[in-house]
Amino acid sequence: MHELSVTQSILDLALQHATVESANKITNIYLVIGDFSSIVDESVQFYWNIISKGTIAESAKLHFQRVKPKLVCLDCNYTYTPTGEDLSCPECGGIHVKIIEGNEFFLQAIDIE
Repeated sequence: MHELSVTQSILDLALQHATVESANKITNIYLVIGDFSSIVDESVQFYWNIISKGTIAESAKLHFQRVKPKLVCLDCNYTYTPTGEDLSCPECGGIHVKIIEGNEFFLQAIDIE
């Protein structure tokens, strides 16, 4: 259900920027979402279709760019993309890891008319 609040934030931000630029319409919204974030594309789209009605963003197309997770092992400094649910380091087997990519969630760009 948290997708509703983040989708509302996306809409608010897009409308704010469109207003500054005196836009008549928002045509595209570009989102970057890490696979480790708990954001579900379909839920964002579902809520977007509801909350954007009656705004200049109503017919805007949402574009989702997914970012694969990337971890660094704090024991051996090896950087890797995990496969499956095992997050341990494939190089040394260490479990002390840091997420360096894959938690992102941000509005990258909007197209306006």
